[in-house]
Amino acid sequence: MKNIKSDLLFILVILAIFLPFILSSEAFNWYLVTNRAHPMLLAFVKFAILATIGEMIGVRIKNGQYIPQGFGIIPRAVIWGLFGVWIAAAMKIFAIGTPAFVEGLGVDALSAAMKEGFTLKKLFGAFCISAAMNICYAPVFMSVHKVTDAHISSHNGKLKALFTPIKFGHLLSNLNWKVQWNFVFKKTIPLFWIPAHTFTFSLPADYQVLTAALLSIALGLILSIASIMSKK
Repeated sequence: MKNIKSDLLFILVILAIFLPFILSSEAFNWYLVTNRAHPMLLAFVKFAILATIGEMIGVRIKNGQYIPQGFGIIPRAVIWGLFGVWIAAAMKIFAIGTPAFVEGLGVDALSAAMKEGFTLKKLFGAFCISAAMNICYAPVFMSVHKVTDAHISSHNGKLKALFTPIKFGHLLSNLNWKVQWNFVFKKTIPLFWIPAHTFTFSLPADYQVLTAALLSIALGLILSIASIMSKK
């Protein structure tokens, strides 16, 4: 009964976050205008909220609670917000750089196609951007995330985790690299993230970072599965 109540409360909170933007065109237009004016600030906010929700769903599946003791919802939200800025910057860099690189290989006008409506050329460009980003950037991001996750856990989710230097060398050496490689890198990147981000980069620019933030909910599920596998 307790879990049912917490699930219902969680669903109500999700609805309270999303419904205003679904039901009100004014709210959605405000989001579009603000996102164009302050893309990095909105990236921070979107990932701080949505990615943290994803992790909460993950721990709910793993532990039966959305916010178990030591979870550290505020430190995680702050770290996810900073990751959101990093991810938004990476998306911009790869979205511009990859088409230019592919044009150098002989594909004409790919950069222009990425600014237009949906075409097969744009889909091809989106795939190239997604593949480049997920091969070159995603493994670094995923490993850094595992380190920050372990850092927050080592401080029992307390706020001091945000002000304490991260022992990268120690935490990296204690990662389960077998699971990180065989599951997180080798399976989720080609089978989920590259297709998912191909879809993302096929969308208009206003929706790309928002879609990436929504996908971070799936990341929470993936992380929970990886955590369970690491303990086997």
